[in-house]
Amino acid sequence: MTKPAFYITTPIYYPSADLHIGHAYCTTIADTIARYKRANGFDVQFITGSDEHGLKIQRKAESFGVKPIEYTDKIVADFKKLWEMLGVSYTSFVRTSSPEHEKTVQTLLQKVWEQGDIYKKDYEGLYCVPCESFWTEHQVEEAGGVCPDCGRPVEKMKESSYFFRMSKYADRILEYIETHPDFIQPVSRRNEMINFIKQGLEDLCISRSSFDWGIQVPFDPKHVVYVWFDALLAYFTGIGFGQDMDKFNRFWPADLHLVGKEIVRFHTIIWPAMLMAMGFDLPKEVYGHGWLVVDGDKMSKSKGNVVDPVEPIKEFGADAVRYFLLREINLGSDGNYSRKGLIKRFNSDLANDLGNLQYRTVSMIDKYHGGIVHKTVVDNETDEKFRSLAAETLKNYRAAMDKYALNDGIKAIWAYVGAANKYIDETTPWILAKDPAQAKRLEAVMYNLADAVRNIAILISSMMPFTAPKIFAQLGLETPEQFDLDDVAWGNFPDGTKVAKGQPIFPRIEEEEEDKAPEPKKEAQSAKKEKKADKKAAGVVTPDQCTIEDFGKLDLRVGTIQKAEKMPNADKLLKLAVQVGDEVRTIVSGIAPYYKEEELTGKNVIVIANLKPAKLRGVESRGMLLAASDGKGNLKLAEVPGIASGSKVK
Repeated sequence: MTKPAFYITTPIYYPSADLHIGHAYCTTIADTIARYKRANGFDVQFITGSDEHGLKIQRKAESFGVKPIEYTDKIVADFKKLWEMLGVSYTSFVRTSSPEHEKTVQTLLQKVWEQGDIYKKDYEGLYCVPCESFWTEHQVEEAGGVCPDCGRPVEKMKESSYFFRMSKYADRILEYIETHPDFIQPVSRRNEMINFIKQGLEDLCISRSSFDWGIQVPFDPKHVVYVWFDALLAYFTGIGFGQDMDKFNRFWPADLHLVGKEIVRFHTIIWPAMLMAMGFDLPKEVYGHGWLVVDGDKMSKSKGNVVDPVEPIKEFGADAVRYFLLREINLGSDGNYSRKGLIKRFNSDLANDLGNLQYRTVSMIDKYHGGIVHKTVVDNETDEKFRSLAAETLKNYRAAMDKYALNDGIKAIWAYVGAANKYIDETTPWILAKDPAQAKRLEAVMYNLADAVRNIAILISSMMPFTAPKIFAQLGLETPEQFDLDDVAWGNFPDGTKVAKGQPIFPRIEEEEEDKAPEPKKEAQSAKKEKKADKKAAGVVTPDQCTIEDFGKLDLRVGTIQKAEKMPNADKLLKLAVQVGDEVRTIVSGIAPYYKEEELTGKNVIVIANLKPAKLRGVESRGMLLAASDGKGNLKLAEVPGIASGSKVK
């Protein structure tokens, strides 16, 4: 029997810079939905990719002294590495620089040209290179003389370009949106697009002749295809357009385009106009998710708060990051990312709830029954009620996930997790184990718990793909090639299975002192801001700069590492014995991911010797080592070979 088809996409990401936590958020959502659909028996195509053409990329490559394709090759490799770390199960990664995509674009552009929907004219306007957008004088004036989207300077450009008659399709697009209420989600985005169309649509510039990094226009090789007629067609290339039309016809139209809210307009107005002109059905749904802010503030390079997702993945694990992003934020709304918030969720939901349930269950089976799970049923109201939760949870979970309410889906699973922990407290297996007359009842309780943990592992497999197999392994079960939600039911745990007790899958994170410090009062924060403003007004050096006198307050010394050892329950931290002159100091440093203990012995490093001591995981650390990080997961200690321990660094 043929599986039903399901097609989901992320945006085709622009590789002008490294990906940040917002990209990880969008792609994690898409991957979770794709995995959920597979677990429900769908044949899934999940497409992501990179939008590699344009003036911005060309200029960026030139600044590094390389060709555009060499520049994008490196960035794309980093994209794929991150998706691998996150466990993203895409079926195709489309590069708009590929020959297959070039053929797709040129074939369809030629079709639209031949039917008269493309014309050529001279165009003069204000252009934003980062956004690759033209703006009118009025729009720029209203924005204060800068790009209305990004707030950066615009350039005056004049060139001959080809235009797509998008205005021709305005009425049809508006009618489609109004007669298909589920096409744009959430509703707030739908209302925005209706208002935008009613203000009137202009024709769309689709070619450029002032640079050459792009796909040649088939009917005029002096021009290259511009932005959306290139990038959006990646959704066709990814499912075989021009290569495997049976596959393309099976999966188009897309079931879901998942995009950030800033590009909803392109996917719900420009894309539909293109599809109507080319003669194809429109996608079934476009969902515009919200933005991530960091510690309550919008991410910005100038603010220095852009979060590289590689760092929290290395520190907490991919599934912890995935869980936090999915649990903490309602799809469609803006959400807040913070390290403190992630640690809090890790400890409460993953360590205390899920991890504790799994570890207690396997430990008790190991202790009371030699690790063997016995399928036993006794007549007990508490047991019967608990057994019924498998079917009830699956029903609630599916109802939420079918609406892409991922947050509600997680809550449904965690209600089951909470009920299982409560079941342990209600049945008190440690008391049952003392009474031989309760032997069968104890077997039944242990079976019910093992069965529930197995069900929970299947339910979380879509959002936590690395954790579900770990749970199966400790339950003594073989991980299936594909988890199946139909297997979530009481009684499917195999009788006689021997569990394999291991370490807790989510050991609790002991927060450092700085993580526990109370937030400063609003009054103090306000006073601090006022004081800083007063200093700027008076021309005094502000805290973002320092004087030579400030630098002189640091006592930088050469230290020799005598010994290095791992801190208990801390993947990042090493406890170092560092000789600074005649004194041997203990310094706790977060360099464990980058150095093996034996590599460090004998290294001459730079120590901040007069740093105030701090307790980290119960160990007093006296000093800090200087190191350099490129923000891409690479870190190196600053070394001074051949200089005596205790020497002053100046």
